[in-house]
Amino acid sequence: MSLVRLNIKGISYSQTQSGAYALVLSEVDGERTLPIIIGAFEAQSIAIALEKEIKPPRPLTHDLFKTFSDRFNIIVKQVIIHKLVDGVFYSSLICECDKIEEIIDARTSDAIALATRFKAPIFTFENILDKAGIILKIKDESKLEQSKFKMEDLVTDIIEESPSYKNKTLKELHKELDQAVANEDYELAAKLRDEISKREKNN
Repeated sequence: MSLVRLNIKGISYSQTQSGAYALVLSEVDGERTLPIIIGAFEAQSIAIALEKEIKPPRPLTHDLFKTFSDRFNIIVKQVIIHKLVDGVFYSSLICECDKIEEIIDARTSDAIALATRFKAPIFTFENILDKAGIILKIKDESKLEQSKFKMEDLVTDIIEESPSYKNKTLKELHKELDQAVANEDYELAAKLRDEISKREKNN
């Protein structure tokens, strides 16, 4: 059974499931995407790993796992989403230590949070994409349309308009960024960081 490589397309807040987020993975050489509902902590952890410039004041659980693994020369080589049962995705970490390979079961959200930290590729099987994959079409209003199953039950918008910071100075934005990081509000911190980067680039 052939493996298909996936990339992280985005994370979006799910308005249909309180406290849940949709992690959307896309196949590297194709149009299909794989939406997976994950918890708030895992969504935050993945977002932090993707935002290289944002460092949490305290290490998160997945950061601790990475530090522990580095200390004992354990490498996560790849993540495989290998099963889908009743809407639940099952994953494995393919690890290596002293040239010995081990397979460890993991929740998909945890596996991907670790993959982002180890820069490990993410794969799934073709039959899982056939069953649960969808093709996203972004309209002018930036809404996600469903293809093979109820997308509206899983994810809202991937592309969200950034809040307006036109009336704030660069100094005020830096102050708000520091405060957002201190409060561990990394979603806001990422938006502020993007606005600061855009302004500094234009100056």
